[in-house]
Amino acid sequence: MHDQMEAAQDGPVGRRLSWPWFLVAVVVYAGIIQGIGLLTGVDTSGSDSQFPTAESIVRNALIPIGASIVFVVGLITWLGWWGEVLHHRVPVRRWVRWVPISMLVVAVLGLNYWHLSEQSFSLVVCLLLLGLFVGVGEELMFRGLGVHVFRRAGFTEGKVALYSSLVFGLVHVSNAVSAGAEALIQAAIVSTSGYFFYLCLRVGGVILLPMLVHGLWDISLISNLVGAEPQTAFGMVLVILLQVVLIVVLLVRRRSIEPVPPQSAVPSGPGAVAG
Repeated sequence: MHDQMEAAQDGPVGRRLSWPWFLVAVVVYAGIIQGIGLLTGVDTSGSDSQFPTAESIVRNALIPIGASIVFVVGLITWLGWWGEVLHHRVPVRRWVRWVPISMLVVAVLGLNYWHLSEQSFSLVVCLLLLGLFVGVGEELMFRGLGVHVFRRAGFTEGKVALYSSLVFGLVHVSNAVSAGAEALIQAAIVSTSGYFFYLCLRVGGVILLPMLVHGLWDISLISNLVGAEPQTAFGMVLVILLQVVLIVVLLVRRRSIEPVPPQSAVPSGPGAVAG
């Protein structure tokens, strides 16, 4: 009886969400962002900047993304998944810790401080809020719900990482509504970033770490795009370079991400093989 109680405690809790229904939820999530963005957004097509003013950040990004966060929080609450969404205990080898460390360092170094110093206080505050909103909303949706949906479906950890990252990238194709064909390139790049954020989740064991890394990463990128006259700083090169380096490193070392399984018996004596 005690073993049965432990098994019940260790098993999945809450309502069931199959991966096809998760994809439906993702479509709704993207539809909320794009739909509300069309309703509340301001036209910035006449500007060289993606976010020329604080108002454009609020109406084109903060309001739509805020609505999507309400949707995701409501869905996780309805499912009863907060326990496993917030805490994710799947260890990795020690070298993977350099993924979140390097991303945090480069995000801080890559911020366009000079350009931001020329912007209004309200615009800078809105930029920081945008990073917070993106980090919270997208991580809850894709590293929170997505990872656990695919794991509960019985996929291997490698496929969980791959599928959750691909869905994360594909949802950004919806940006074609405002960004056009560039959204396709963005989706491909975002898929690799999604895998990095997944590794951040594995390293930290809590979703707060990928939220932090994701938020700072986006703030660093968008800091070049705000204001009436956007300016690209040298820090942008660091961000792009790190992205390329991480892709190469993870392709080379992808088979050494998972920890070595413990050996049930270690041979001893003259015939033992040194590790």
